[in-house]
Amino acid sequence: MAQIIEGQISGLGLRIGIVVSRFNEWITKAMLDGALNELRRMGVSDADLKVVWVPGAYEIPYVCQTLCESKKIDAFIAIGCIIRGETSHYEHLAQSVSDGILKVALEQKIPVGFGVMTVENMAQALDRSGGKHGNKGRDAAKSAVEMIRISAALKNDKEFNFKEWVEQEVKPVRDKKTF
Repeated sequence: MAQIIEGQISGLGLRIGIVVSRFNEWITKAMLDGALNELRRMGVSDADLKVVWVPGAYEIPYVCQTLCESKKIDAFIAIGCIIRGETSHYEHLAQSVSDGILKVALEQKIPVGFGVMTVENMAQALDRSGGKHGNKGRDAAKSAVEMIRISAALKNDKEFNFKEWVEQEVKPVRDKKTF
């Protein structure tokens, strides 16, 4: 039988950095609220959440990199909203931000919850920030937590034991450092 590894959806003991674009703030604020609510629901303590607002989506990768270098987070969540305009700026920005976030995640070997929306218009943005298509900030938070658990399971190369992981990995770190 195939070995199946799935991440548990428990945020107990996890430290999460969230980088949010202020551009299109009425959208990104709703996405941030969705992410924070989901993280709290999963057991992440407010003391273990760090939210950093940046001017726009282009600045997200740099601040994600800086957060990762601090070694004080287990994952980061990137939240932004890029709405297509009349020029090609949209394509360049969306590609640069996506590539930058991916580069940080791979180089720093840290899970990311990708919550940077690229939409055609304001109606689509509203639908995906708490409207009829859910909240992409909430979805990014769930992905980040699940990827932390999957990464831990793969690093241990054995069936993931949550209690054991907390005792061996989370508790020593939490005893040493907090934000």
